[in-house]
Amino acid sequence: MKVLLDQIMYERNLTVRQVSIMTGVPKSTISDIVSGRTSPRLNTLEQLAAGLKVHMTDLFESTYK
Repeated sequence: MKVLLDQIMYERNLTVRQVSIMTGVPKSTISDIVSGRTSPRLNTLEQLAAGLKVHMTDLFESTYK
């Protein structure tokens, strides 16, 4: 599963700090997700989706959409 957070951030011209403020997710977690060092947990995906006002499925690339 590829997380598309970096693509959304690029399209909206958002920084890690801005996404952190919007979502309540720590900057370090966002950086780790964007760099591919970690995969987000379900609750983190929910926070990101709510803060960015997207569907949770918009945050990742999947063959099951």
